Amino acid sequence: MKPKFGVVVFPGSNCDYDAYYAIKKILDQDVTFLWHKENNLDEANVIILPGGFSYGDYLRTGAIARFSPIMNSVIDFAHKGGIVIGICNGFQILLEAGLLPGVMLRNMSLQFVCKDVYLSTENRNTFFSNEIQIEKKAIKIPIAHGEGNYYASDDVLKSLQENNQIIFRYSDSSGKISDEVNPNGSLMNIAGIINKQGNVLGMMPHPERACDPVLNKTDGQFIFKSIINYLTN
Repeated sequence: MKPKFGVVVFPGSNCDYDAYYAIKKILDQDVTFLWHKENNLDEANVIILPGGFSYGDYLRTGAIARFSPIMNSVIDFAHKGGIVIGICNGFQILLEAGLLPGVMLRNMSLQFVCKDVYLSTENRNTFFSNEIQIEKKAIKIPIAHGEGNYYASDDVLKSLQENNQIIFRYSDSSGKISDEVNPNGSLMNIAGIINKQGNVLGMMPHPERACDPVLNKTDGQFIFKSIINYLTN
């Protein structure tokens, strides 16, 4: 039986249709939109918080969206072990909701950054990375953000490392990590992390924008196929 994905739509979301298209048309999975004012998750097995500028990013990125009615259900769903993935603005919302530790700061350059980047997979034994083969030194996925500079206290960073919660780090095409390939100033080149339970992923790069072969980039499929693999095997 196919898993069912639910894509939350906030005012200002602009990657919701990208996520829907990738799941429905490219990966041939069941998917539905979930309106921010609703409480019902429509029996979805996986919740996607998409990228964009929820509520215009007023106050602080993700700060207002965190209080949307739908988020009460998403938080409860996550606490019960449900799979949640927050992409870009969705990652920012997960941080504001306390489902993941840390905060997002303005990019070190103070400029909006939009380009393809390479990611080293630090932990392949997760719901979100089990399809990424060890031979794959780095995956290529685009970013598009102005506030993707991940910051956390030394204690939080230590905990993330000890619990293997850092999933993706900015790297070069060979998987080498350095300051030169860090697009936003994120501590430890962090591009994606999971919670301690392993069911919630936040990542700044956009896997939904790297799924269609027509675009000559398909590495984003690894993330969604990993989820599907976990739920169907």
